[in-house]
Amino acid sequence: MRPASRILLLALAAGCTKGDKGAAPPAGDSSSAHAADAASPALLYVTNEDSRNLSVIDQTSNLVIATIEVGTRPRGVKVSPDGRTVYVALTGSPKCPPTMPDAECAKKQVNRSLDGVAVVDVASRKTVKVLPAGLDPETFDVSSDGSTLFVSNEDADSLSVVDIASGRVKSNVKVGREPEGVTVAPDGRTVWVTSEGDHNVSVIDVATGKAVAQIDVGGKRPRSVGFLPDGSKAYVTNEQSASVAVIDPATRTLRNVITLPAGTFPMGIAIPRDGRRIYISNGRGGTVSVIDASRDSVIATVQVGRRPWGIALSPDGKWLFTANGPGNDVSVVDTQGLDVVHRIPVGVSPWGAASGPRP
Repeated sequence: MRPASRILLLALAAGCTKGDKGAAPPAGDSSSAHAADAASPALLYVTNEDSRNLSVIDQTSNLVIATIEVGTRPRGVKVSPDGRTVYVALTGSPKCPPTMPDAECAKKQVNRSLDGVAVVDVASRKTVKVLPAGLDPETFDVSSDGSTLFVSNEDADSLSVVDIASGRVKSNVKVGREPEGVTVAPDGRTVWVTSEGDHNVSVIDVATGKAVAQIDVGGKRPRSVGFLPDGSKAYVTNEQSASVAVIDPATRTLRNVITLPAGTFPMGIAIPRDGRRIYISNGRGGTVSVIDASRDSVIATVQVGRRPWGIALSPDGKWLFTANGPGNDVSVVDTQGLDVVHRIPVGVSPWGAASGPRP
């Protein structure tokens, strides 16, 4: 794929911006309210694209407790339901910045033998194997029973269905051009895949392995999909339109389009278990947009860091984490006060973020 602290509370009724609450604590400061002596019941995993590794962060101390080598250009990351295994997408495709012309990017060397999904054992903190996953795997999701990976293959315009136990690609499903975000619906029956090239979402029936719908998203370059926990609404980030599509999963139709503030480039999405808010990382905009799910309207914008992409929540929804690529750090946001309360130094070019239980 070629991707192209302060808080600003949006006082919607008054049409004004709330003043600065002050800078976030410096990197390495463990004095925030989030710090504690006991080990956290949850861990945060952050992929570092340019240093080929995975940072493991304790969510209570805000400290990196391990750095695990995984492979070339790690990006998408997911945790198994039991927290024992972490999966990381790897690719042998070259890294091409947004400013590089397509012709120049095409001249760079490609090594398809480096493509795959790394399997990381959390207990031993080691990469134990790499699963096949099609061409240029970038993002993926794990089935609710932890048996299957659904992986987007941007260079092949397909979705690979991978059996984890056997390490076999069971099928490749044709989807839209330049597939990106992959999310399993809450009921586990369908997988939703965004298409950057066709500006839509493909819906794949898990039982049949076939595409059953393509949904227009009302914007350009859709990147990620998130669902309310009850499955009543799906949200899709449209990077080049500064908008978020709201889709009715029952009818598989576009319900609404939420316009974000100018200068945002919506990328990742995180939704807490109570389903009250939607958090959107805005890439080059350097912010996170906060959406009220009951009204489908933006209620706040939080300045978090340089080019936040990966985004994740603590299990209780109290803390939001963003992986800030050029900043080589992770921001920790208090979701009640909407303040950045901590910055955690990680590897080089952090990309993805995933929260999971401590096994």
